[in-house]
Amino acid sequence: MTQTLTGNLLVAQSGGPTPVINASLAGVIGEALQHEDEIVEIYGGLNGILGILNEQFIDLATESQQTVRALGRTPGAALGSCRYKVKKTRDFDRILEVFAAHDIRYFLYIGGNDSQDTAAKINALAIERGYALRVIGVPKTIDNDLSVTDHCPGYGSAVKHIAATVRQMALDNAAIGRHDLVSILEVMGRDTGWLAAGSVLAKRRNALIEDAPHIVLLPEERFNQQVFIDAVQNTLRRQKFCFIVVSEGLIDSEGNFLGAETGSVDAFGHAALGGVGERLRTIVEQNIAGVKARSAKLGISQRAAAQSISQTDSEEAARVGRDAVRAAVAGETGKMIVLVREDKDGVSYSIKTDLVPLEDVANAVKPFPAAWIGEDKVSIGFQFTKYAQPLIQGEVPLAYEGGLPKFATLVANRVESKLDPYEVL
Repeated sequence: MTQTLTGNLLVAQSGGPTPVINASLAGVIGEALQHEDEIVEIYGGLNGILGILNEQFIDLATESQQTVRALGRTPGAALGSCRYKVKKTRDFDRILEVFAAHDIRYFLYIGGNDSQDTAAKINALAIERGYALRVIGVPKTIDNDLSVTDHCPGYGSAVKHIAATVRQMALDNAAIGRHDLVSILEVMGRDTGWLAAGSVLAKRRNALIEDAPHIVLLPEERFNQQVFIDAVQNTLRRQKFCFIVVSEGLIDSEGNFLGAETGSVDAFGHAALGGVGERLRTIVEQNIAGVKARSAKLGISQRAAAQSISQTDSEEAARVGRDAVRAAVAGETGKMIVLVREDKDGVSYSIKTDLVPLEDVANAVKPFPAAWIGEDKVSIGFQFTKYAQPLIQGEVPLAYEGGLPKFATLVANRVESKLDPYEVL
């Protein structure tokens, strides 16, 4: 029988936000309120692990139920995020010191690969030091690249926005194209092409014309310039325009990023990306005479478009938050919640949740399946559409004020600090 653990719960968010990251937060808060015997206070750490190091907590139990419900349709990370890489022993020592000072016995971290690595290390240190703590990871990422889980909360809404954008831009292109227009849309996806692949959901069934996107370029397939040029020319012979969707992480034959900013890296040492669309535009204009090429970049709108939140995605995001609390209270630790697909007949869609060790997720990347990429290397197979279509179903109605969406704003009552200030080096 699992021993009852009584203390405070701390939840934090990390990495790039998603359209439904706050739905997971709402799920955590709502479920935590149901466990008064185990969970005394519910705290939110501001700006991810940095808020923990700096002892910056807010009291989430004082937020109104109306605000908590509104979180489900609010993009961005309501608690704030960070991309700080915890490496130093003193940082981990500080984290446990803060946890002990505030009697944190349940720690839930909403984040991606790097965040789950941090959670795994905190869990291991707590066990080593004999500190009673239960750590559960809550998955989030629009990139859909977390291993083990069938898909990630946030992905469905992001690809719904991308596909809708492609369908709308294609109508504009069809109006002005005369077999001479190339339109390039750059989307996120450093290491994997899940987001770019999602653009094919824009294609209509039984369409009389070949729908956009006509060419999809993923990091999993190394860029071949001649194959690309041939594909563009072949499309323009058939269509009034050629629509291309490309992942920001597209690489050349030598494994170099086509869109890398020279010498620029982020906090985790990853090359800064942004510019592959312009690179392709230049290649088209220099190699195909008489063609007008344009490039566009969706940028952070992919992870912040509330109008594109899918009901399926929102409900699943809230569910992983709730189930993370239930798992922790039940005695689990060092695990992450994952989504498992249960399509019994190959037609209907249903999922369940499960737990996997944090170590199985930490710093691992799930590539887009090679079997789902067309033989021409620039198209996506029907297997992917069957996989992704259920994830974009349903809409989440937004509240409006003055003609614009109205989102949740936390009161954010601060929890009193108990330790001396800490200098993050």
